[in-house]
Amino acid sequence: MYINYNMDQLILPMDLETTIPEHHVSRTIHQQVEAIPEIDIQKWQTAEGRPSYHPKMMLKVILYAYSQGVTSGRKIASMTQENIPMMWLAGQQTPSYRTINRARISPHFDILLKNM
Repeated sequence: MYINYNMDQLILPMDLETTIPEHHVSRTIHQQVEAIPEIDIQKWQTAEGRPSYHPKMMLKVILYAYSQGVTSGRKIASMTQENIPMMWLAGQQTPSYRTINRARISPHFDILLKNM
């Protein structure tokens, strides 16, 4: 007899947060980034072009990757699709490696890090 295995069946819970341990580093990063005042984030907003990823989400993704020893933009982008804590931090959004790299070199990103 085998344990039930059916990949075509929807399995609950669908909320990724429930699968992450209470004292996981991703939760600490989430709390620290969410503590950044929204006024500091609003300075980044522009009315031009395509809507961008939220700066807090990008910061969470990059900080978590760094905490795991991952610094490559392509590997960080891959983590947003394969790593459960990373998928939770990213809100299941998948920024490209180019977007991640652009965020890392942005002067706004440096200011945000210094204010943490």
